[in-house]
Amino acid sequence: MSRAARLTPALALLPFLAYLTVFLLVPTVTVVVGAFAEGGRPTLSNVSALGDPVALQTLRTSVVLSAVSAVIGAVLGSLLAYLIVMGSARSLLRRFVTSVSGVLAQCGGVMLAFAFIATIGFSGTLTVWLRDHLHIDVYGSGWLFALPGLILVYAYFQIPLMVIVFLPALDGIRPQWREASVTLGASGWQYWTKVAFPLLRPAFLGATLLLFANAFAAYATAAALVSQGNPIVPLLIRAGLSSEVLLGHQHLAYALAFEMIVVVAIVMALYGLLLRRTARWLQ
Repeated sequence: MSRAARLTPALALLPFLAYLTVFLLVPTVTVVVGAFAEGGRPTLSNVSALGDPVALQTLRTSVVLSAVSAVIGAVLGSLLAYLIVMGSARSLLRRFVTSVSGVLAQCGGVMLAFAFIATIGFSGTLTVWLRDHLHIDVYGSGWLFALPGLILVYAYFQIPLMVIVFLPALDGIRPQWREASVTLGASGWQYWTKVAFPLLRPAFLGATLLLFANAFAAYATAAALVSQGNPIVPLLIRAGLSSEVLLGHQHLAYALAFEMIVVVAIVMALYGLLLRRTARWLQ
């Protein structure tokens, strides 16, 4: 093999490496340097500010939002994926659900927030109809613009994302394993608890962690839905960079971003370990 032929695969990766450098490596280094330096000198004051009650409460709310929406998305998404797998691999229903899930999993930001406001907001279509015909006020005290509303909106794209991520694991469960279990005298419950569930557990937990990271890093939907306050870390970062109240606290924003990087890195490392365990039998 010639030298040019050996270098061709490496050259093909250069655009991807350049993309990673510009949009991942450089921002990460900038955040880390900004978190531990101020005025050109190293300091720990920015990181120590993460122990402030406001910062801790914001982190707690972000973790609760991400965890609850991830669990809801994982449970409902895995059930939907199971119903799809029960049918034919080439069925119209499966192709339709997977296609819709692929679209809805990427549906977020201002568009998604507006859709919920237009549906169940104060003057939303469903809110007005229920109020006029059934005398039911689903708007209540404005829960849509608080933590419960964020959980509901986040679950909207978490469920289809779980379908996409968890479907390959369900497809990897071979019918021969169930047939062997039945041949050995196992009931349906014993098959799921002794064979299928243990095999699917790493994939399910890994997908749940992926959903957690996805919700923890989400910004645009919450920014469009929550007009007052900074209940989650990404919104507090925005306030540190642009708010008049927190003017001049851009290094606190760097520290908050560094905190997010650490949390997401831990979650994705655990996800990688669980994915390796799943890959052993998926192959």
